[in-house]
Amino acid sequence: MSLKEEIHTQMLNCAVLGATGYTGAELTKLLLAHPYVRVSLLTTRQEKPIPLCEVLPSVSKDITLEITPYSFDAVKKKAEVVFLCLPHTEAMTAAEQLLAAGKVVIDLSADFRLRDKKIYEKWYGVTHVASQYLSKAVYGLCEVYREKIKKADLIANPGCYPTGPSLALIPLLKKKWIKSDSIIINAASGVSGAGKKLVTATHFCEVGENYSAYKVNKHQHTPEIEQTLSTAAGKPVKITFVPHLLPVNRGILATIYAETTAKATETLIRKTLEDAYKQAPFVRIKPAGQYPCLKDVQHTNFCDIGISVQEEMGRVVIITAIDNLVKGAAGQAVQNMNLRFGFPEEAGLL
Repeated sequence: MSLKEEIHTQMLNCAVLGATGYTGAELTKLLLAHPYVRVSLLTTRQEKPIPLCEVLPSVSKDITLEITPYSFDAVKKKAEVVFLCLPHTEAMTAAEQLLAAGKVVIDLSADFRLRDKKIYEKWYGVTHVASQYLSKAVYGLCEVYREKIKKADLIANPGCYPTGPSLALIPLLKKKWIKSDSIIINAASGVSGAGKKLVTATHFCEVGENYSAYKVNKHQHTPEIEQTLSTAAGKPVKITFVPHLLPVNRGILATIYAETTAKATETLIRKTLEDAYKQAPFVRIKPAGQYPCLKDVQHTNFCDIGISVQEEMGRVVIITAIDNLVKGAAGQAVQNMNLRFGFPEEAGLL
């Protein structure tokens, strides 16, 4: 029996570390509905067990899982693949232990996304204690790094803000249809992107009926986007990135501006994106004159992309939309797991 056949027969045991947060809860919900996996362990940093139904009231009453305090021994014993839904700067320690124990780790924090230790430490303000794994981690942008993901034991799940713009821009940079020094990204996220921690800026009275920019040119996802785009362009790429907060629960709408090169037309740009993603089940290129909106992607693993080219001005406007908790986090993590373990890429996601 092949490994793929054995996994399909026996079910894959999964652990979610940090299952009480928005991303951890979303991931748990997806894994519970997945046809080829078993949720074998859910953990929390809190001191006492929490019934899963308190975090996910929508689960069936037949599901009696508890979210229990973290125990390395329990994870080592019960799981084959471990999802880290832990805060940035805290996931690296757990990942190092689990990798040494032979586990496949899918990290939803930022701790292994950046290949340069110095850049990570500059943007996140802490010493990276597992930097020996930075060069070994595979960036989990499924549509771009599919073949590498299939062989990886450490997968760095992309950030929510980088996912849409990276998918839109990578094919265009590879084909040199846009100038790499001209990229501006304005992106607006739902409040769940900030997590559950209590911060005044995300209180209802601050967010409701409001729309605001934050961390202008200082957001920690900037170097992640630049690293991915630089790889595609074959030379260093710097961007202007301005994130905004939307008064909605979930979703990210990004509007991207770039100057086109001399031969680029809307027809060529559209064909490049359509060709790049014709086999990708979760990327949808909108027809000419149509553009993405949040309601079309919320609660899904889709990334929708719309294009408009001002040929007389030499400028392209690209709009992308994803659900920050699904394609921007939990759904992409499941997609990565599917690729790594030979499941259908859409399993548990459609």
